[in-house]
Amino acid sequence: MSDELNYVLQARREKLAALQALHVAPFGYGFDRQHLAAACPALLGDAAEGPVVQVAGRVVAWRGHGKSAFAHLGDPSGRVQLYFKKDVVGEAAWAVCDLLDLGDVIGVRGPLFRTRTGEVTVHVEHFELLAKSLRPLPFGKEEVVDGTVVRHSAFADGEQRSRQRYADLAVHPEVRALFTARSRMTSAVRAFMDSLGYLEVETPVLQPLYGGAAAKPFVTHHNALDMPLYLRIADELYLKRLVVGGFDRVYEIGHDFRNEGTDRTHNPEFTMLEFYEAYADYTVMKRRVEDLMIAAATAVRDSLTAAGLSSDAPAFDPAVLQGPFPRMEWLPSLSQALRVPDVTQLTDAELQKAAEHAGVHGVAALSRPKLMDELFQHHVESRIDRPTFVVDYPRELSPLAKPKRGNPALTERFELFARGKEMANAFSELNDPIDQRQRFEAQARLKAAGDEEATGVDEDYLRAMEYGMPPMGGVGVGMDRLFMYLTGTAHIRDVILFPTMRPE
Repeated sequence: MSDELNYVLQARREKLAALQALHVAPFGYGFDRQHLAAACPALLGDAAEGPVVQVAGRVVAWRGHGKSAFAHLGDPSGRVQLYFKKDVVGEAAWAVCDLLDLGDVIGVRGPLFRTRTGEVTVHVEHFELLAKSLRPLPFGKEEVVDGTVVRHSAFADGEQRSRQRYADLAVHPEVRALFTARSRMTSAVRAFMDSLGYLEVETPVLQPLYGGAAAKPFVTHHNALDMPLYLRIADELYLKRLVVGGFDRVYEIGHDFRNEGTDRTHNPEFTMLEFYEAYADYTVMKRRVEDLMIAAATAVRDSLTAAGLSSDAPAFDPAVLQGPFPRMEWLPSLSQALRVPDVTQLTDAELQKAAEHAGVHGVAALSRPKLMDELFQHHVESRIDRPTFVVDYPRELSPLAKPKRGNPALTERFELFARGKEMANAFSELNDPIDQRQRFEAQARLKAAGDEEATGVDEDYLRAMEYGMPPMGGVGVGMDRLFMYLTGTAHIRDVILFPTMRPE
């Protein structure tokens, strides 16, 4: 902490002590806020004077003029100007005014009026200090350019904004609008699933055996039961157990955890939507995903528009999301990119050589399925721009998908890609317990050989399948990446309120 900042912090604490000496409580218990800042212009209308309002929020600007002062108060809806006059608020309250700082939270009461410049203003008759700001927020400066308010941020460092999201939100209303839009998207997704008769459920985050995806888990220990547990890497296997139990359509929106690094599209803790529908296959689930994308995009667009924000994200062009989405087949697309007849016929050594040429690190330690996946990401996935379904993955890449009708070397699986990143993953779900056991055992062999992302044999899940698992379609949608796509956001940490970061 710099000496200058130490001085600023000390000055604010001195004001705190002065307030306490005046017997002013610096941290209030509550305030009866009856109006929001954005509602004040409508309450005043065309009149010169209007009704008494009670508003509360942060002091975001202050201009003293001897025995009077103008300020701006910011709340979740916007800003409103305040006018303080010594002979109106009284001697004692005016002494408190001298001890206010930018960032202090106050509540005020007074009638509305319009200044000579036409600005709607609260003529403060009474105010209360609700929270003294002991650390200055990084407010920027604003200026009006050609009738448009231009904000010059004093908090531009992206890493610090992610670490101190509370400060980022406090000084950047457009960031609050972005996360409001994300919440609206989640609500729209829930409404969409509910409208189709899906039941929202909750499944365990702590699991005795992880599964449903290929990923390295976080490991913990339950002291009372003296057993290891894993933070879930996917919701899939528990949701499918519920389909066995008679819930034909289920979904969950929750956090999954994968013990991996962070980059522009990966965070170890992330939000997933997973849904499963009995008696459906992956062709039905394609239509579900197309419709879900449109519902989510509409909610985001409406929320940002209501906040006065626009976006140049491709998804804001209605033509981009008109179904059906384009489709391509996994095997021909990668084989063509590598200029070989059939990539699945390449030897392990040939796959390793191709992966090294593509810039993949540590190829000797990667399993055959992982090598093919890395090659696909480099040569095909990264080059897909508009929403596109990639269909019919090789069997060895999809341990939970049914074999493709007419070609058992492939599976009935699709992934949705856009802007070079995975958006959704779906299967005609495997419901043959004998076939599933064989695939689990193959995964267990990979795990024993050192593949940290492979899973083992889940005997309880196999038991559930043996009772009779209806055919079903299943989908997983990454909510963070979906929102990134819909808003044109480049970094995942900018759509997660509190992303995982190294300690300062």
